[in-house]
Amino acid sequence: MLERQIRAVYDEETITVYQAYSPKIGILAVEHQRFIPPFKMDRMTWIKPSFLWMMYRAGWGTKEGQEHILAINIKRSGFEWAIGNACLSHYKPKLHGSESAWQEAMKQAPVRIQWDPEKDIHMQNLDYRSIQIGLSGIAVEHYVNDWVVSITDISDYSRDLHQLIRSGKKEEATAKLPQERIYPLDAALGKPIHHSTQQ
Repeated sequence: MLERQIRAVYDEETITVYQAYSPKIGILAVEHQRFIPPFKMDRMTWIKPSFLWMMYRAGWGTKEGQEHILAINIKRSGFEWAIGNACLSHYKPKLHGSESAWQEAMKQAPVRIQWDPEKDIHMQNLDYRSIQIGLSGIAVEHYVNDWVVSITDISDYSRDLHQLIRSGKKEEATAKLPQERIYPLDAALGKPIHHSTQQ
C-alpha cells in the first residue's frame, strides 16, 4: 500500500475537510455558513480530509474546545491551491536538498503539510498516513472568504458513531462512516509534499 495519499469525500467541484471548535466558534460558523469572530484569521488553522483522524484529534467531540465537529465542503480548486503553496513541516533531504533551503521554503509558504498515521475505528494506527494541512496568512483568507461552500455540524453524528463503537457495534458503525476515496492529486502537485504516487 502506498503510504502517503490523500483520502477524502469529494465530488467534481468540492472536497470535505474537518475541523473541531468550541461552541462559540462552531455554532456561529454553521449559522453564518462562514467563519467569523471569535475565529482568528491571524492564527494557523488546520484542516483534515480524514474523518477518523479528526475523531482521534477531537476525541469524538469530547475534548474541551473541540465539542463541535464541522464538515466543511471547500472548492477543490482552493484545496489544490493550498497543496501547491505548501511546504512540509519537517525536513526531507531528498526533497529539499539542504536544511537551509527547507527553512527558507517554510518562511515563504503559507501552508504546512504533515503526514500522520491514519487511524482505524478504534483509534489504532494503520499502515498508511493521513494528511493534515495548516493554513496561515493568505491561505486562511482564501479559505474563509473564497473556498468554503458549506459548513455542517456533525457533532451528534460523530458522538452517535462513538457510542456504537463503545457498545461493540463495530460493523454498524463502520457502515455509517464517510466513504472516503483516494483523491486524484496531480503528480506535480504531490511531489513537493512527499505524496506517494504509483510507479
